[in-house]
Amino acid sequence: MAAHRSGPPRGRRPAQGEPVIARALRLLDAFQEPQEALSLTSLAARARLSKSTALRLARHLLDWGALERTDGGQFVIGLRLLEVASLAPRGHGLRAAAMPFLEDLHHATGQHVLLAVRDGAEAVLVERLSAHRAGRAAYHVGGRLPLHSTGVGLILLAFAPLDVRERVLEGPLTIEPGAPRVGPDELRRRIAAIRREGTATNTRELPEPMSSVAAPVTGPDGSVVAALSVLAPTGTFDPATARPAVVAVSRAVSRAIRARS
Repeated sequence: MAAHRSGPPRGRRPAQGEPVIARALRLLDAFQEPQEALSLTSLAARARLSKSTALRLARHLLDWGALERTDGGQFVIGLRLLEVASLAPRGHGLRAAAMPFLEDLHHATGQHVLLAVRDGAEAVLVERLSAHRAGRAAYHVGGRLPLHSTGVGLILLAFAPLDVRERVLEGPLTIEPGAPRVGPDELRRRIAAIRREGTATNTRELPEPMSSVAAPVTGPDGSVVAALSVLAPTGTFDPATARPAVVAVSRAVSRAIRARS
């Protein structure tokens, strides 16, 4: 699922005097799917720039390595961005501490194992381990997930600062295809239950019925820094049975983070 993109409304020219860096970042933000390749026309249209401006900025990004070109002349994200992104402590550092335990959980369940952090009012997936029989998961590493309708998102929402929770509750609670619709009052009750019980369960119907159970990962000061979950086809997976393993792994990851600190 493509993430929500902020910026000037489509069809309007950028404000006069807009910083060049803002336009360049919009070019990078135009890519919405893994391994997506865009023509100059598509790139300019998504970034709301003229083709000449898009080409000029794209050449600078190509020189730096943020973009690359395919044999057919289309633009793709460059490896230099991966190199820089790997330095992010909330991504790579967290992943390094968590990976041995995520692999244990993945081998034990044979299902999807997700690790996510909160970025504003969304979750960002920093790791996903999968298996052939684990069903279809629509999320990819680096992709954004809603806080109010995913297992890891609900954990991150429940333990987010109050102003973040209120912003989500007061905003449009858009629902992913196949996710059960929930109103603000019901979501408040779910948040209270998650804070009380320390875990979250979630289900969706599309692209196929899937269920998840999630638990928080805490940092050195005890605050929730991430959430992990097991996601599996509904009917072959009992969240109640998997909950102890998910909680045990979340606590092990939390201890590993404290040890590294």
